[in-house]
Amino acid sequence: MFKNLLTSAVFAGVAVGVIAAVLQFWLVTPLLLEGELYETGARVHFSVGGSTQSDAGHPALFTDPMRDLMSIGFNMVTFTAFALFLAIGFALTERGGHEVTARKGLIWGIAAFIAVQLAPAMGLPPELPGTVAADVELRQIWWICTVLATAVGLGLIAFGSTLAGIGGAALIVSPHIVGAPHLDTYFGVAAPELSAHFATASLGTSAVAWALLGLFTATLWVKFKDS
Repeated sequence: MFKNLLTSAVFAGVAVGVIAAVLQFWLVTPLLLEGELYETGARVHFSVGGSTQSDAGHPALFTDPMRDLMSIGFNMVTFTAFALFLAIGFALTERGGHEVTARKGLIWGIAAFIAVQLAPAMGLPPELPGTVAADVELRQIWWICTVLATAVGLGLIAFGSTLAGIGGAALIVSPHIVGAPHLDTYFGVAAPELSAHFATASLGTSAVAWALLGLFTATLWVKFKDS
């Protein structure tokens, strides 16, 4: 059992980590690098003398190989850890009498994306470097509570009774009723269009990665279990 868990997680996590890194280099990293230019003051978007000082061009990619390699490695380690959680979930699900298939793994991956990325992003969207925000500890607490509430809520909806499903839905909504910690006003050094593009690109690439993670982990779990 443990061998199947670990093998499925490692193979799926490494594969998805590489895919996620490629998507990030293509869609997210150029926006991140541009955001760093605004953070350092190399670019500004405020109007001076009736004209903007922003430059629409993106900085050159792959100018820091060590940073790029660290990004790939971080993705591999992170998605391997998440794949292990998914594999453990598959094992517990099978013990409860539910069959694990590649299609169900895809659904699990999408549900995990909703819990870990999409639901928290509704209150705390992905932010560019230099964005001024509320106290980091308060944001971390709200983020963790939202992830846990959403994950448990989705589990109750999927595997519980009708009454449990209603409770799960209430649990999912509860962090958003409380509200994420925010400042009383807005601050920002980067163009708002860039921030919006960064948030959507980050969530889009994460959605693809999580869906593939669920699909790959379930496929490998079934393959190694039957071998």
